[in-house]
This record gives sequence, structure tokens and C-alpha cells, in this order.
Amino acid sequence: MRAIIIGAGRGMRLLHHTEELPKTMVEVMGRPMLDWIVEALAGAGIRPRDIVFVGGYAQQVVERRYPEFTFVTNHDWPHNNILLSLLCARQHLSGGFLSTYADIVYDAAIVKKLMESPEAITLGCDTVWRRRYVSRSQHPESDAEKLRATQSRVTQISRRIPSEQASGEFIGVMKLNASGAETLLSHFDAAAARYAGGEFREGRSWQKAYLIDLLQHMLEAGVEMHRENTRGAYMEIDTVEDLSLAEDWWRSRPE
Repeated sequence: MRAIIIGAGRGMRLLHHTEELPKTMVEVMGRPMLDWIVEALAGAGIRPRDIVFVGGYAQQVVERRYPEFTFVTNHDWPHNNILLSLLCARQHLSGGFLSTYADIVYDAAIVKKLMESPEAITLGCDTVWRRRYVSRSQHPESDAEKLRATQSRVTQISRRIPSEQASGEFIGVMKLNASGAETLLSHFDAAAARYAGGEFREGRSWQKAYLIDLLQHMLEAGVEMHRENTRGAYMEIDTVEDLSLAEDWWRSRPE
């Protein structure tokens, strides 16, 4: 199975760190976030030659470091968002895939759980996510991609879920088997036909839609999704403040 790394953006809130580097190449605990991701994927059997990287800003930096990757380019990265960025790799999605955001750090254990899931669509979920927001002043809990679940089955995914009602935070890593990929693509096409050029969900345009917007759209249409959990072996790096907190977050993770 191929892994799709969605790494087109610059990451303006990392300020000078991304003046010449894409966000995923910013160092966390001594090495680029991308290296952490590649290591986690490798621990679950996904090799660099199995990785498709969706690039955009400063893509050549990643190409030099990881020539084994297959590269696709989101040429319109300044004007769109995660969902349309993922679909730049559409030709690599059929047959099933694992996708991951590029501005995160996580371990191989959650990737293994996702890869072993028998479900068509499985989302990675951090169940002790709130601990990372205690000292975070630039990225509040209200921005977390929260989900609700009944046991393993996901029932809602949205930033608007009240924190105390959330089952966890979507970590930006998911696995879809061939059936799940076909379902996602069919719902994407139907939504694009209806919403392109206009508003999609929660005040966001189709052009600026998040991945979770389409996932919630699918849930409301009755598509079944499940989750696999990590207890803290995940963190997102979005701001310079996050960089300063990352080592403490990682050392104090329950898992």
C-alpha cells in the first residue's frame, strides 16, 4: 500500500523557519518532521519508494532529500487546502492508501494499527490530546480536529465539537482500503460538482476545504468510519511556540 504525504504548504506561522524550507522540513527534536514521518511509516512496512509526496512550496528541498519518493505538485497550493492537495495525488489513490499530514510527528505503532485495521476507512485518533493544549497560546483547543466515536465507530468529526464531548483528536493519518478509496473518490466528485466555486462546510469554500470537511460530509451520508487510537504518541507543529514545546510533549507522552 502506498502512503500519501500531504506537504504542499509553507507554514507561515513558523515564521523564519520556513523562509527557505517547506513546513515539513522544519526540524523538531533535531531532525525534520518529514524524517520522523518516514521513520514511522517504515516501522509499519512502508518504504520511501512506496511514498507519494504532494509538494508545492519549496518542493525541490524534499526532492533532494528523498529522491526515492514519487512526487506530484499542487501548483495552486497558496489558494487551496488539505482536501484539494490530497486529490492532486488522485492517480495514486485507487486500490487503497494511507495518507498523512506533513506537519506532525507520530510513532510507528499507530501506523501499524491503521494498516492492520479490517475496516474500509480508519482514522488515527489521539485520546489524550488535550494535554498538548494546556500551554498552547497560539493554537487553541477550538482549532483541534476533534472527533466523536461510539466505541471504534466514528460518528462526527469537526473542529466545532466541544472539547469535553470529544472522544479524541484526529491526528491527520488515515488508511483506506480499495473500497474505502472508491467511496471517498465518489463522494469527492459529487461534492465537487455541487459545491465547487461556493461554500462547502462551516463557512469554508470548496477551494479551502479541510479533509475533515469531506469526511464529515461522508459520515452524514451514512459512510462508516472507524478509529484506531494512540495515547499521546502524536503532536502537530504549527507555530514557533509549538517548536519550543515539542520536546516536553514527546517526553511526557503516556505511550
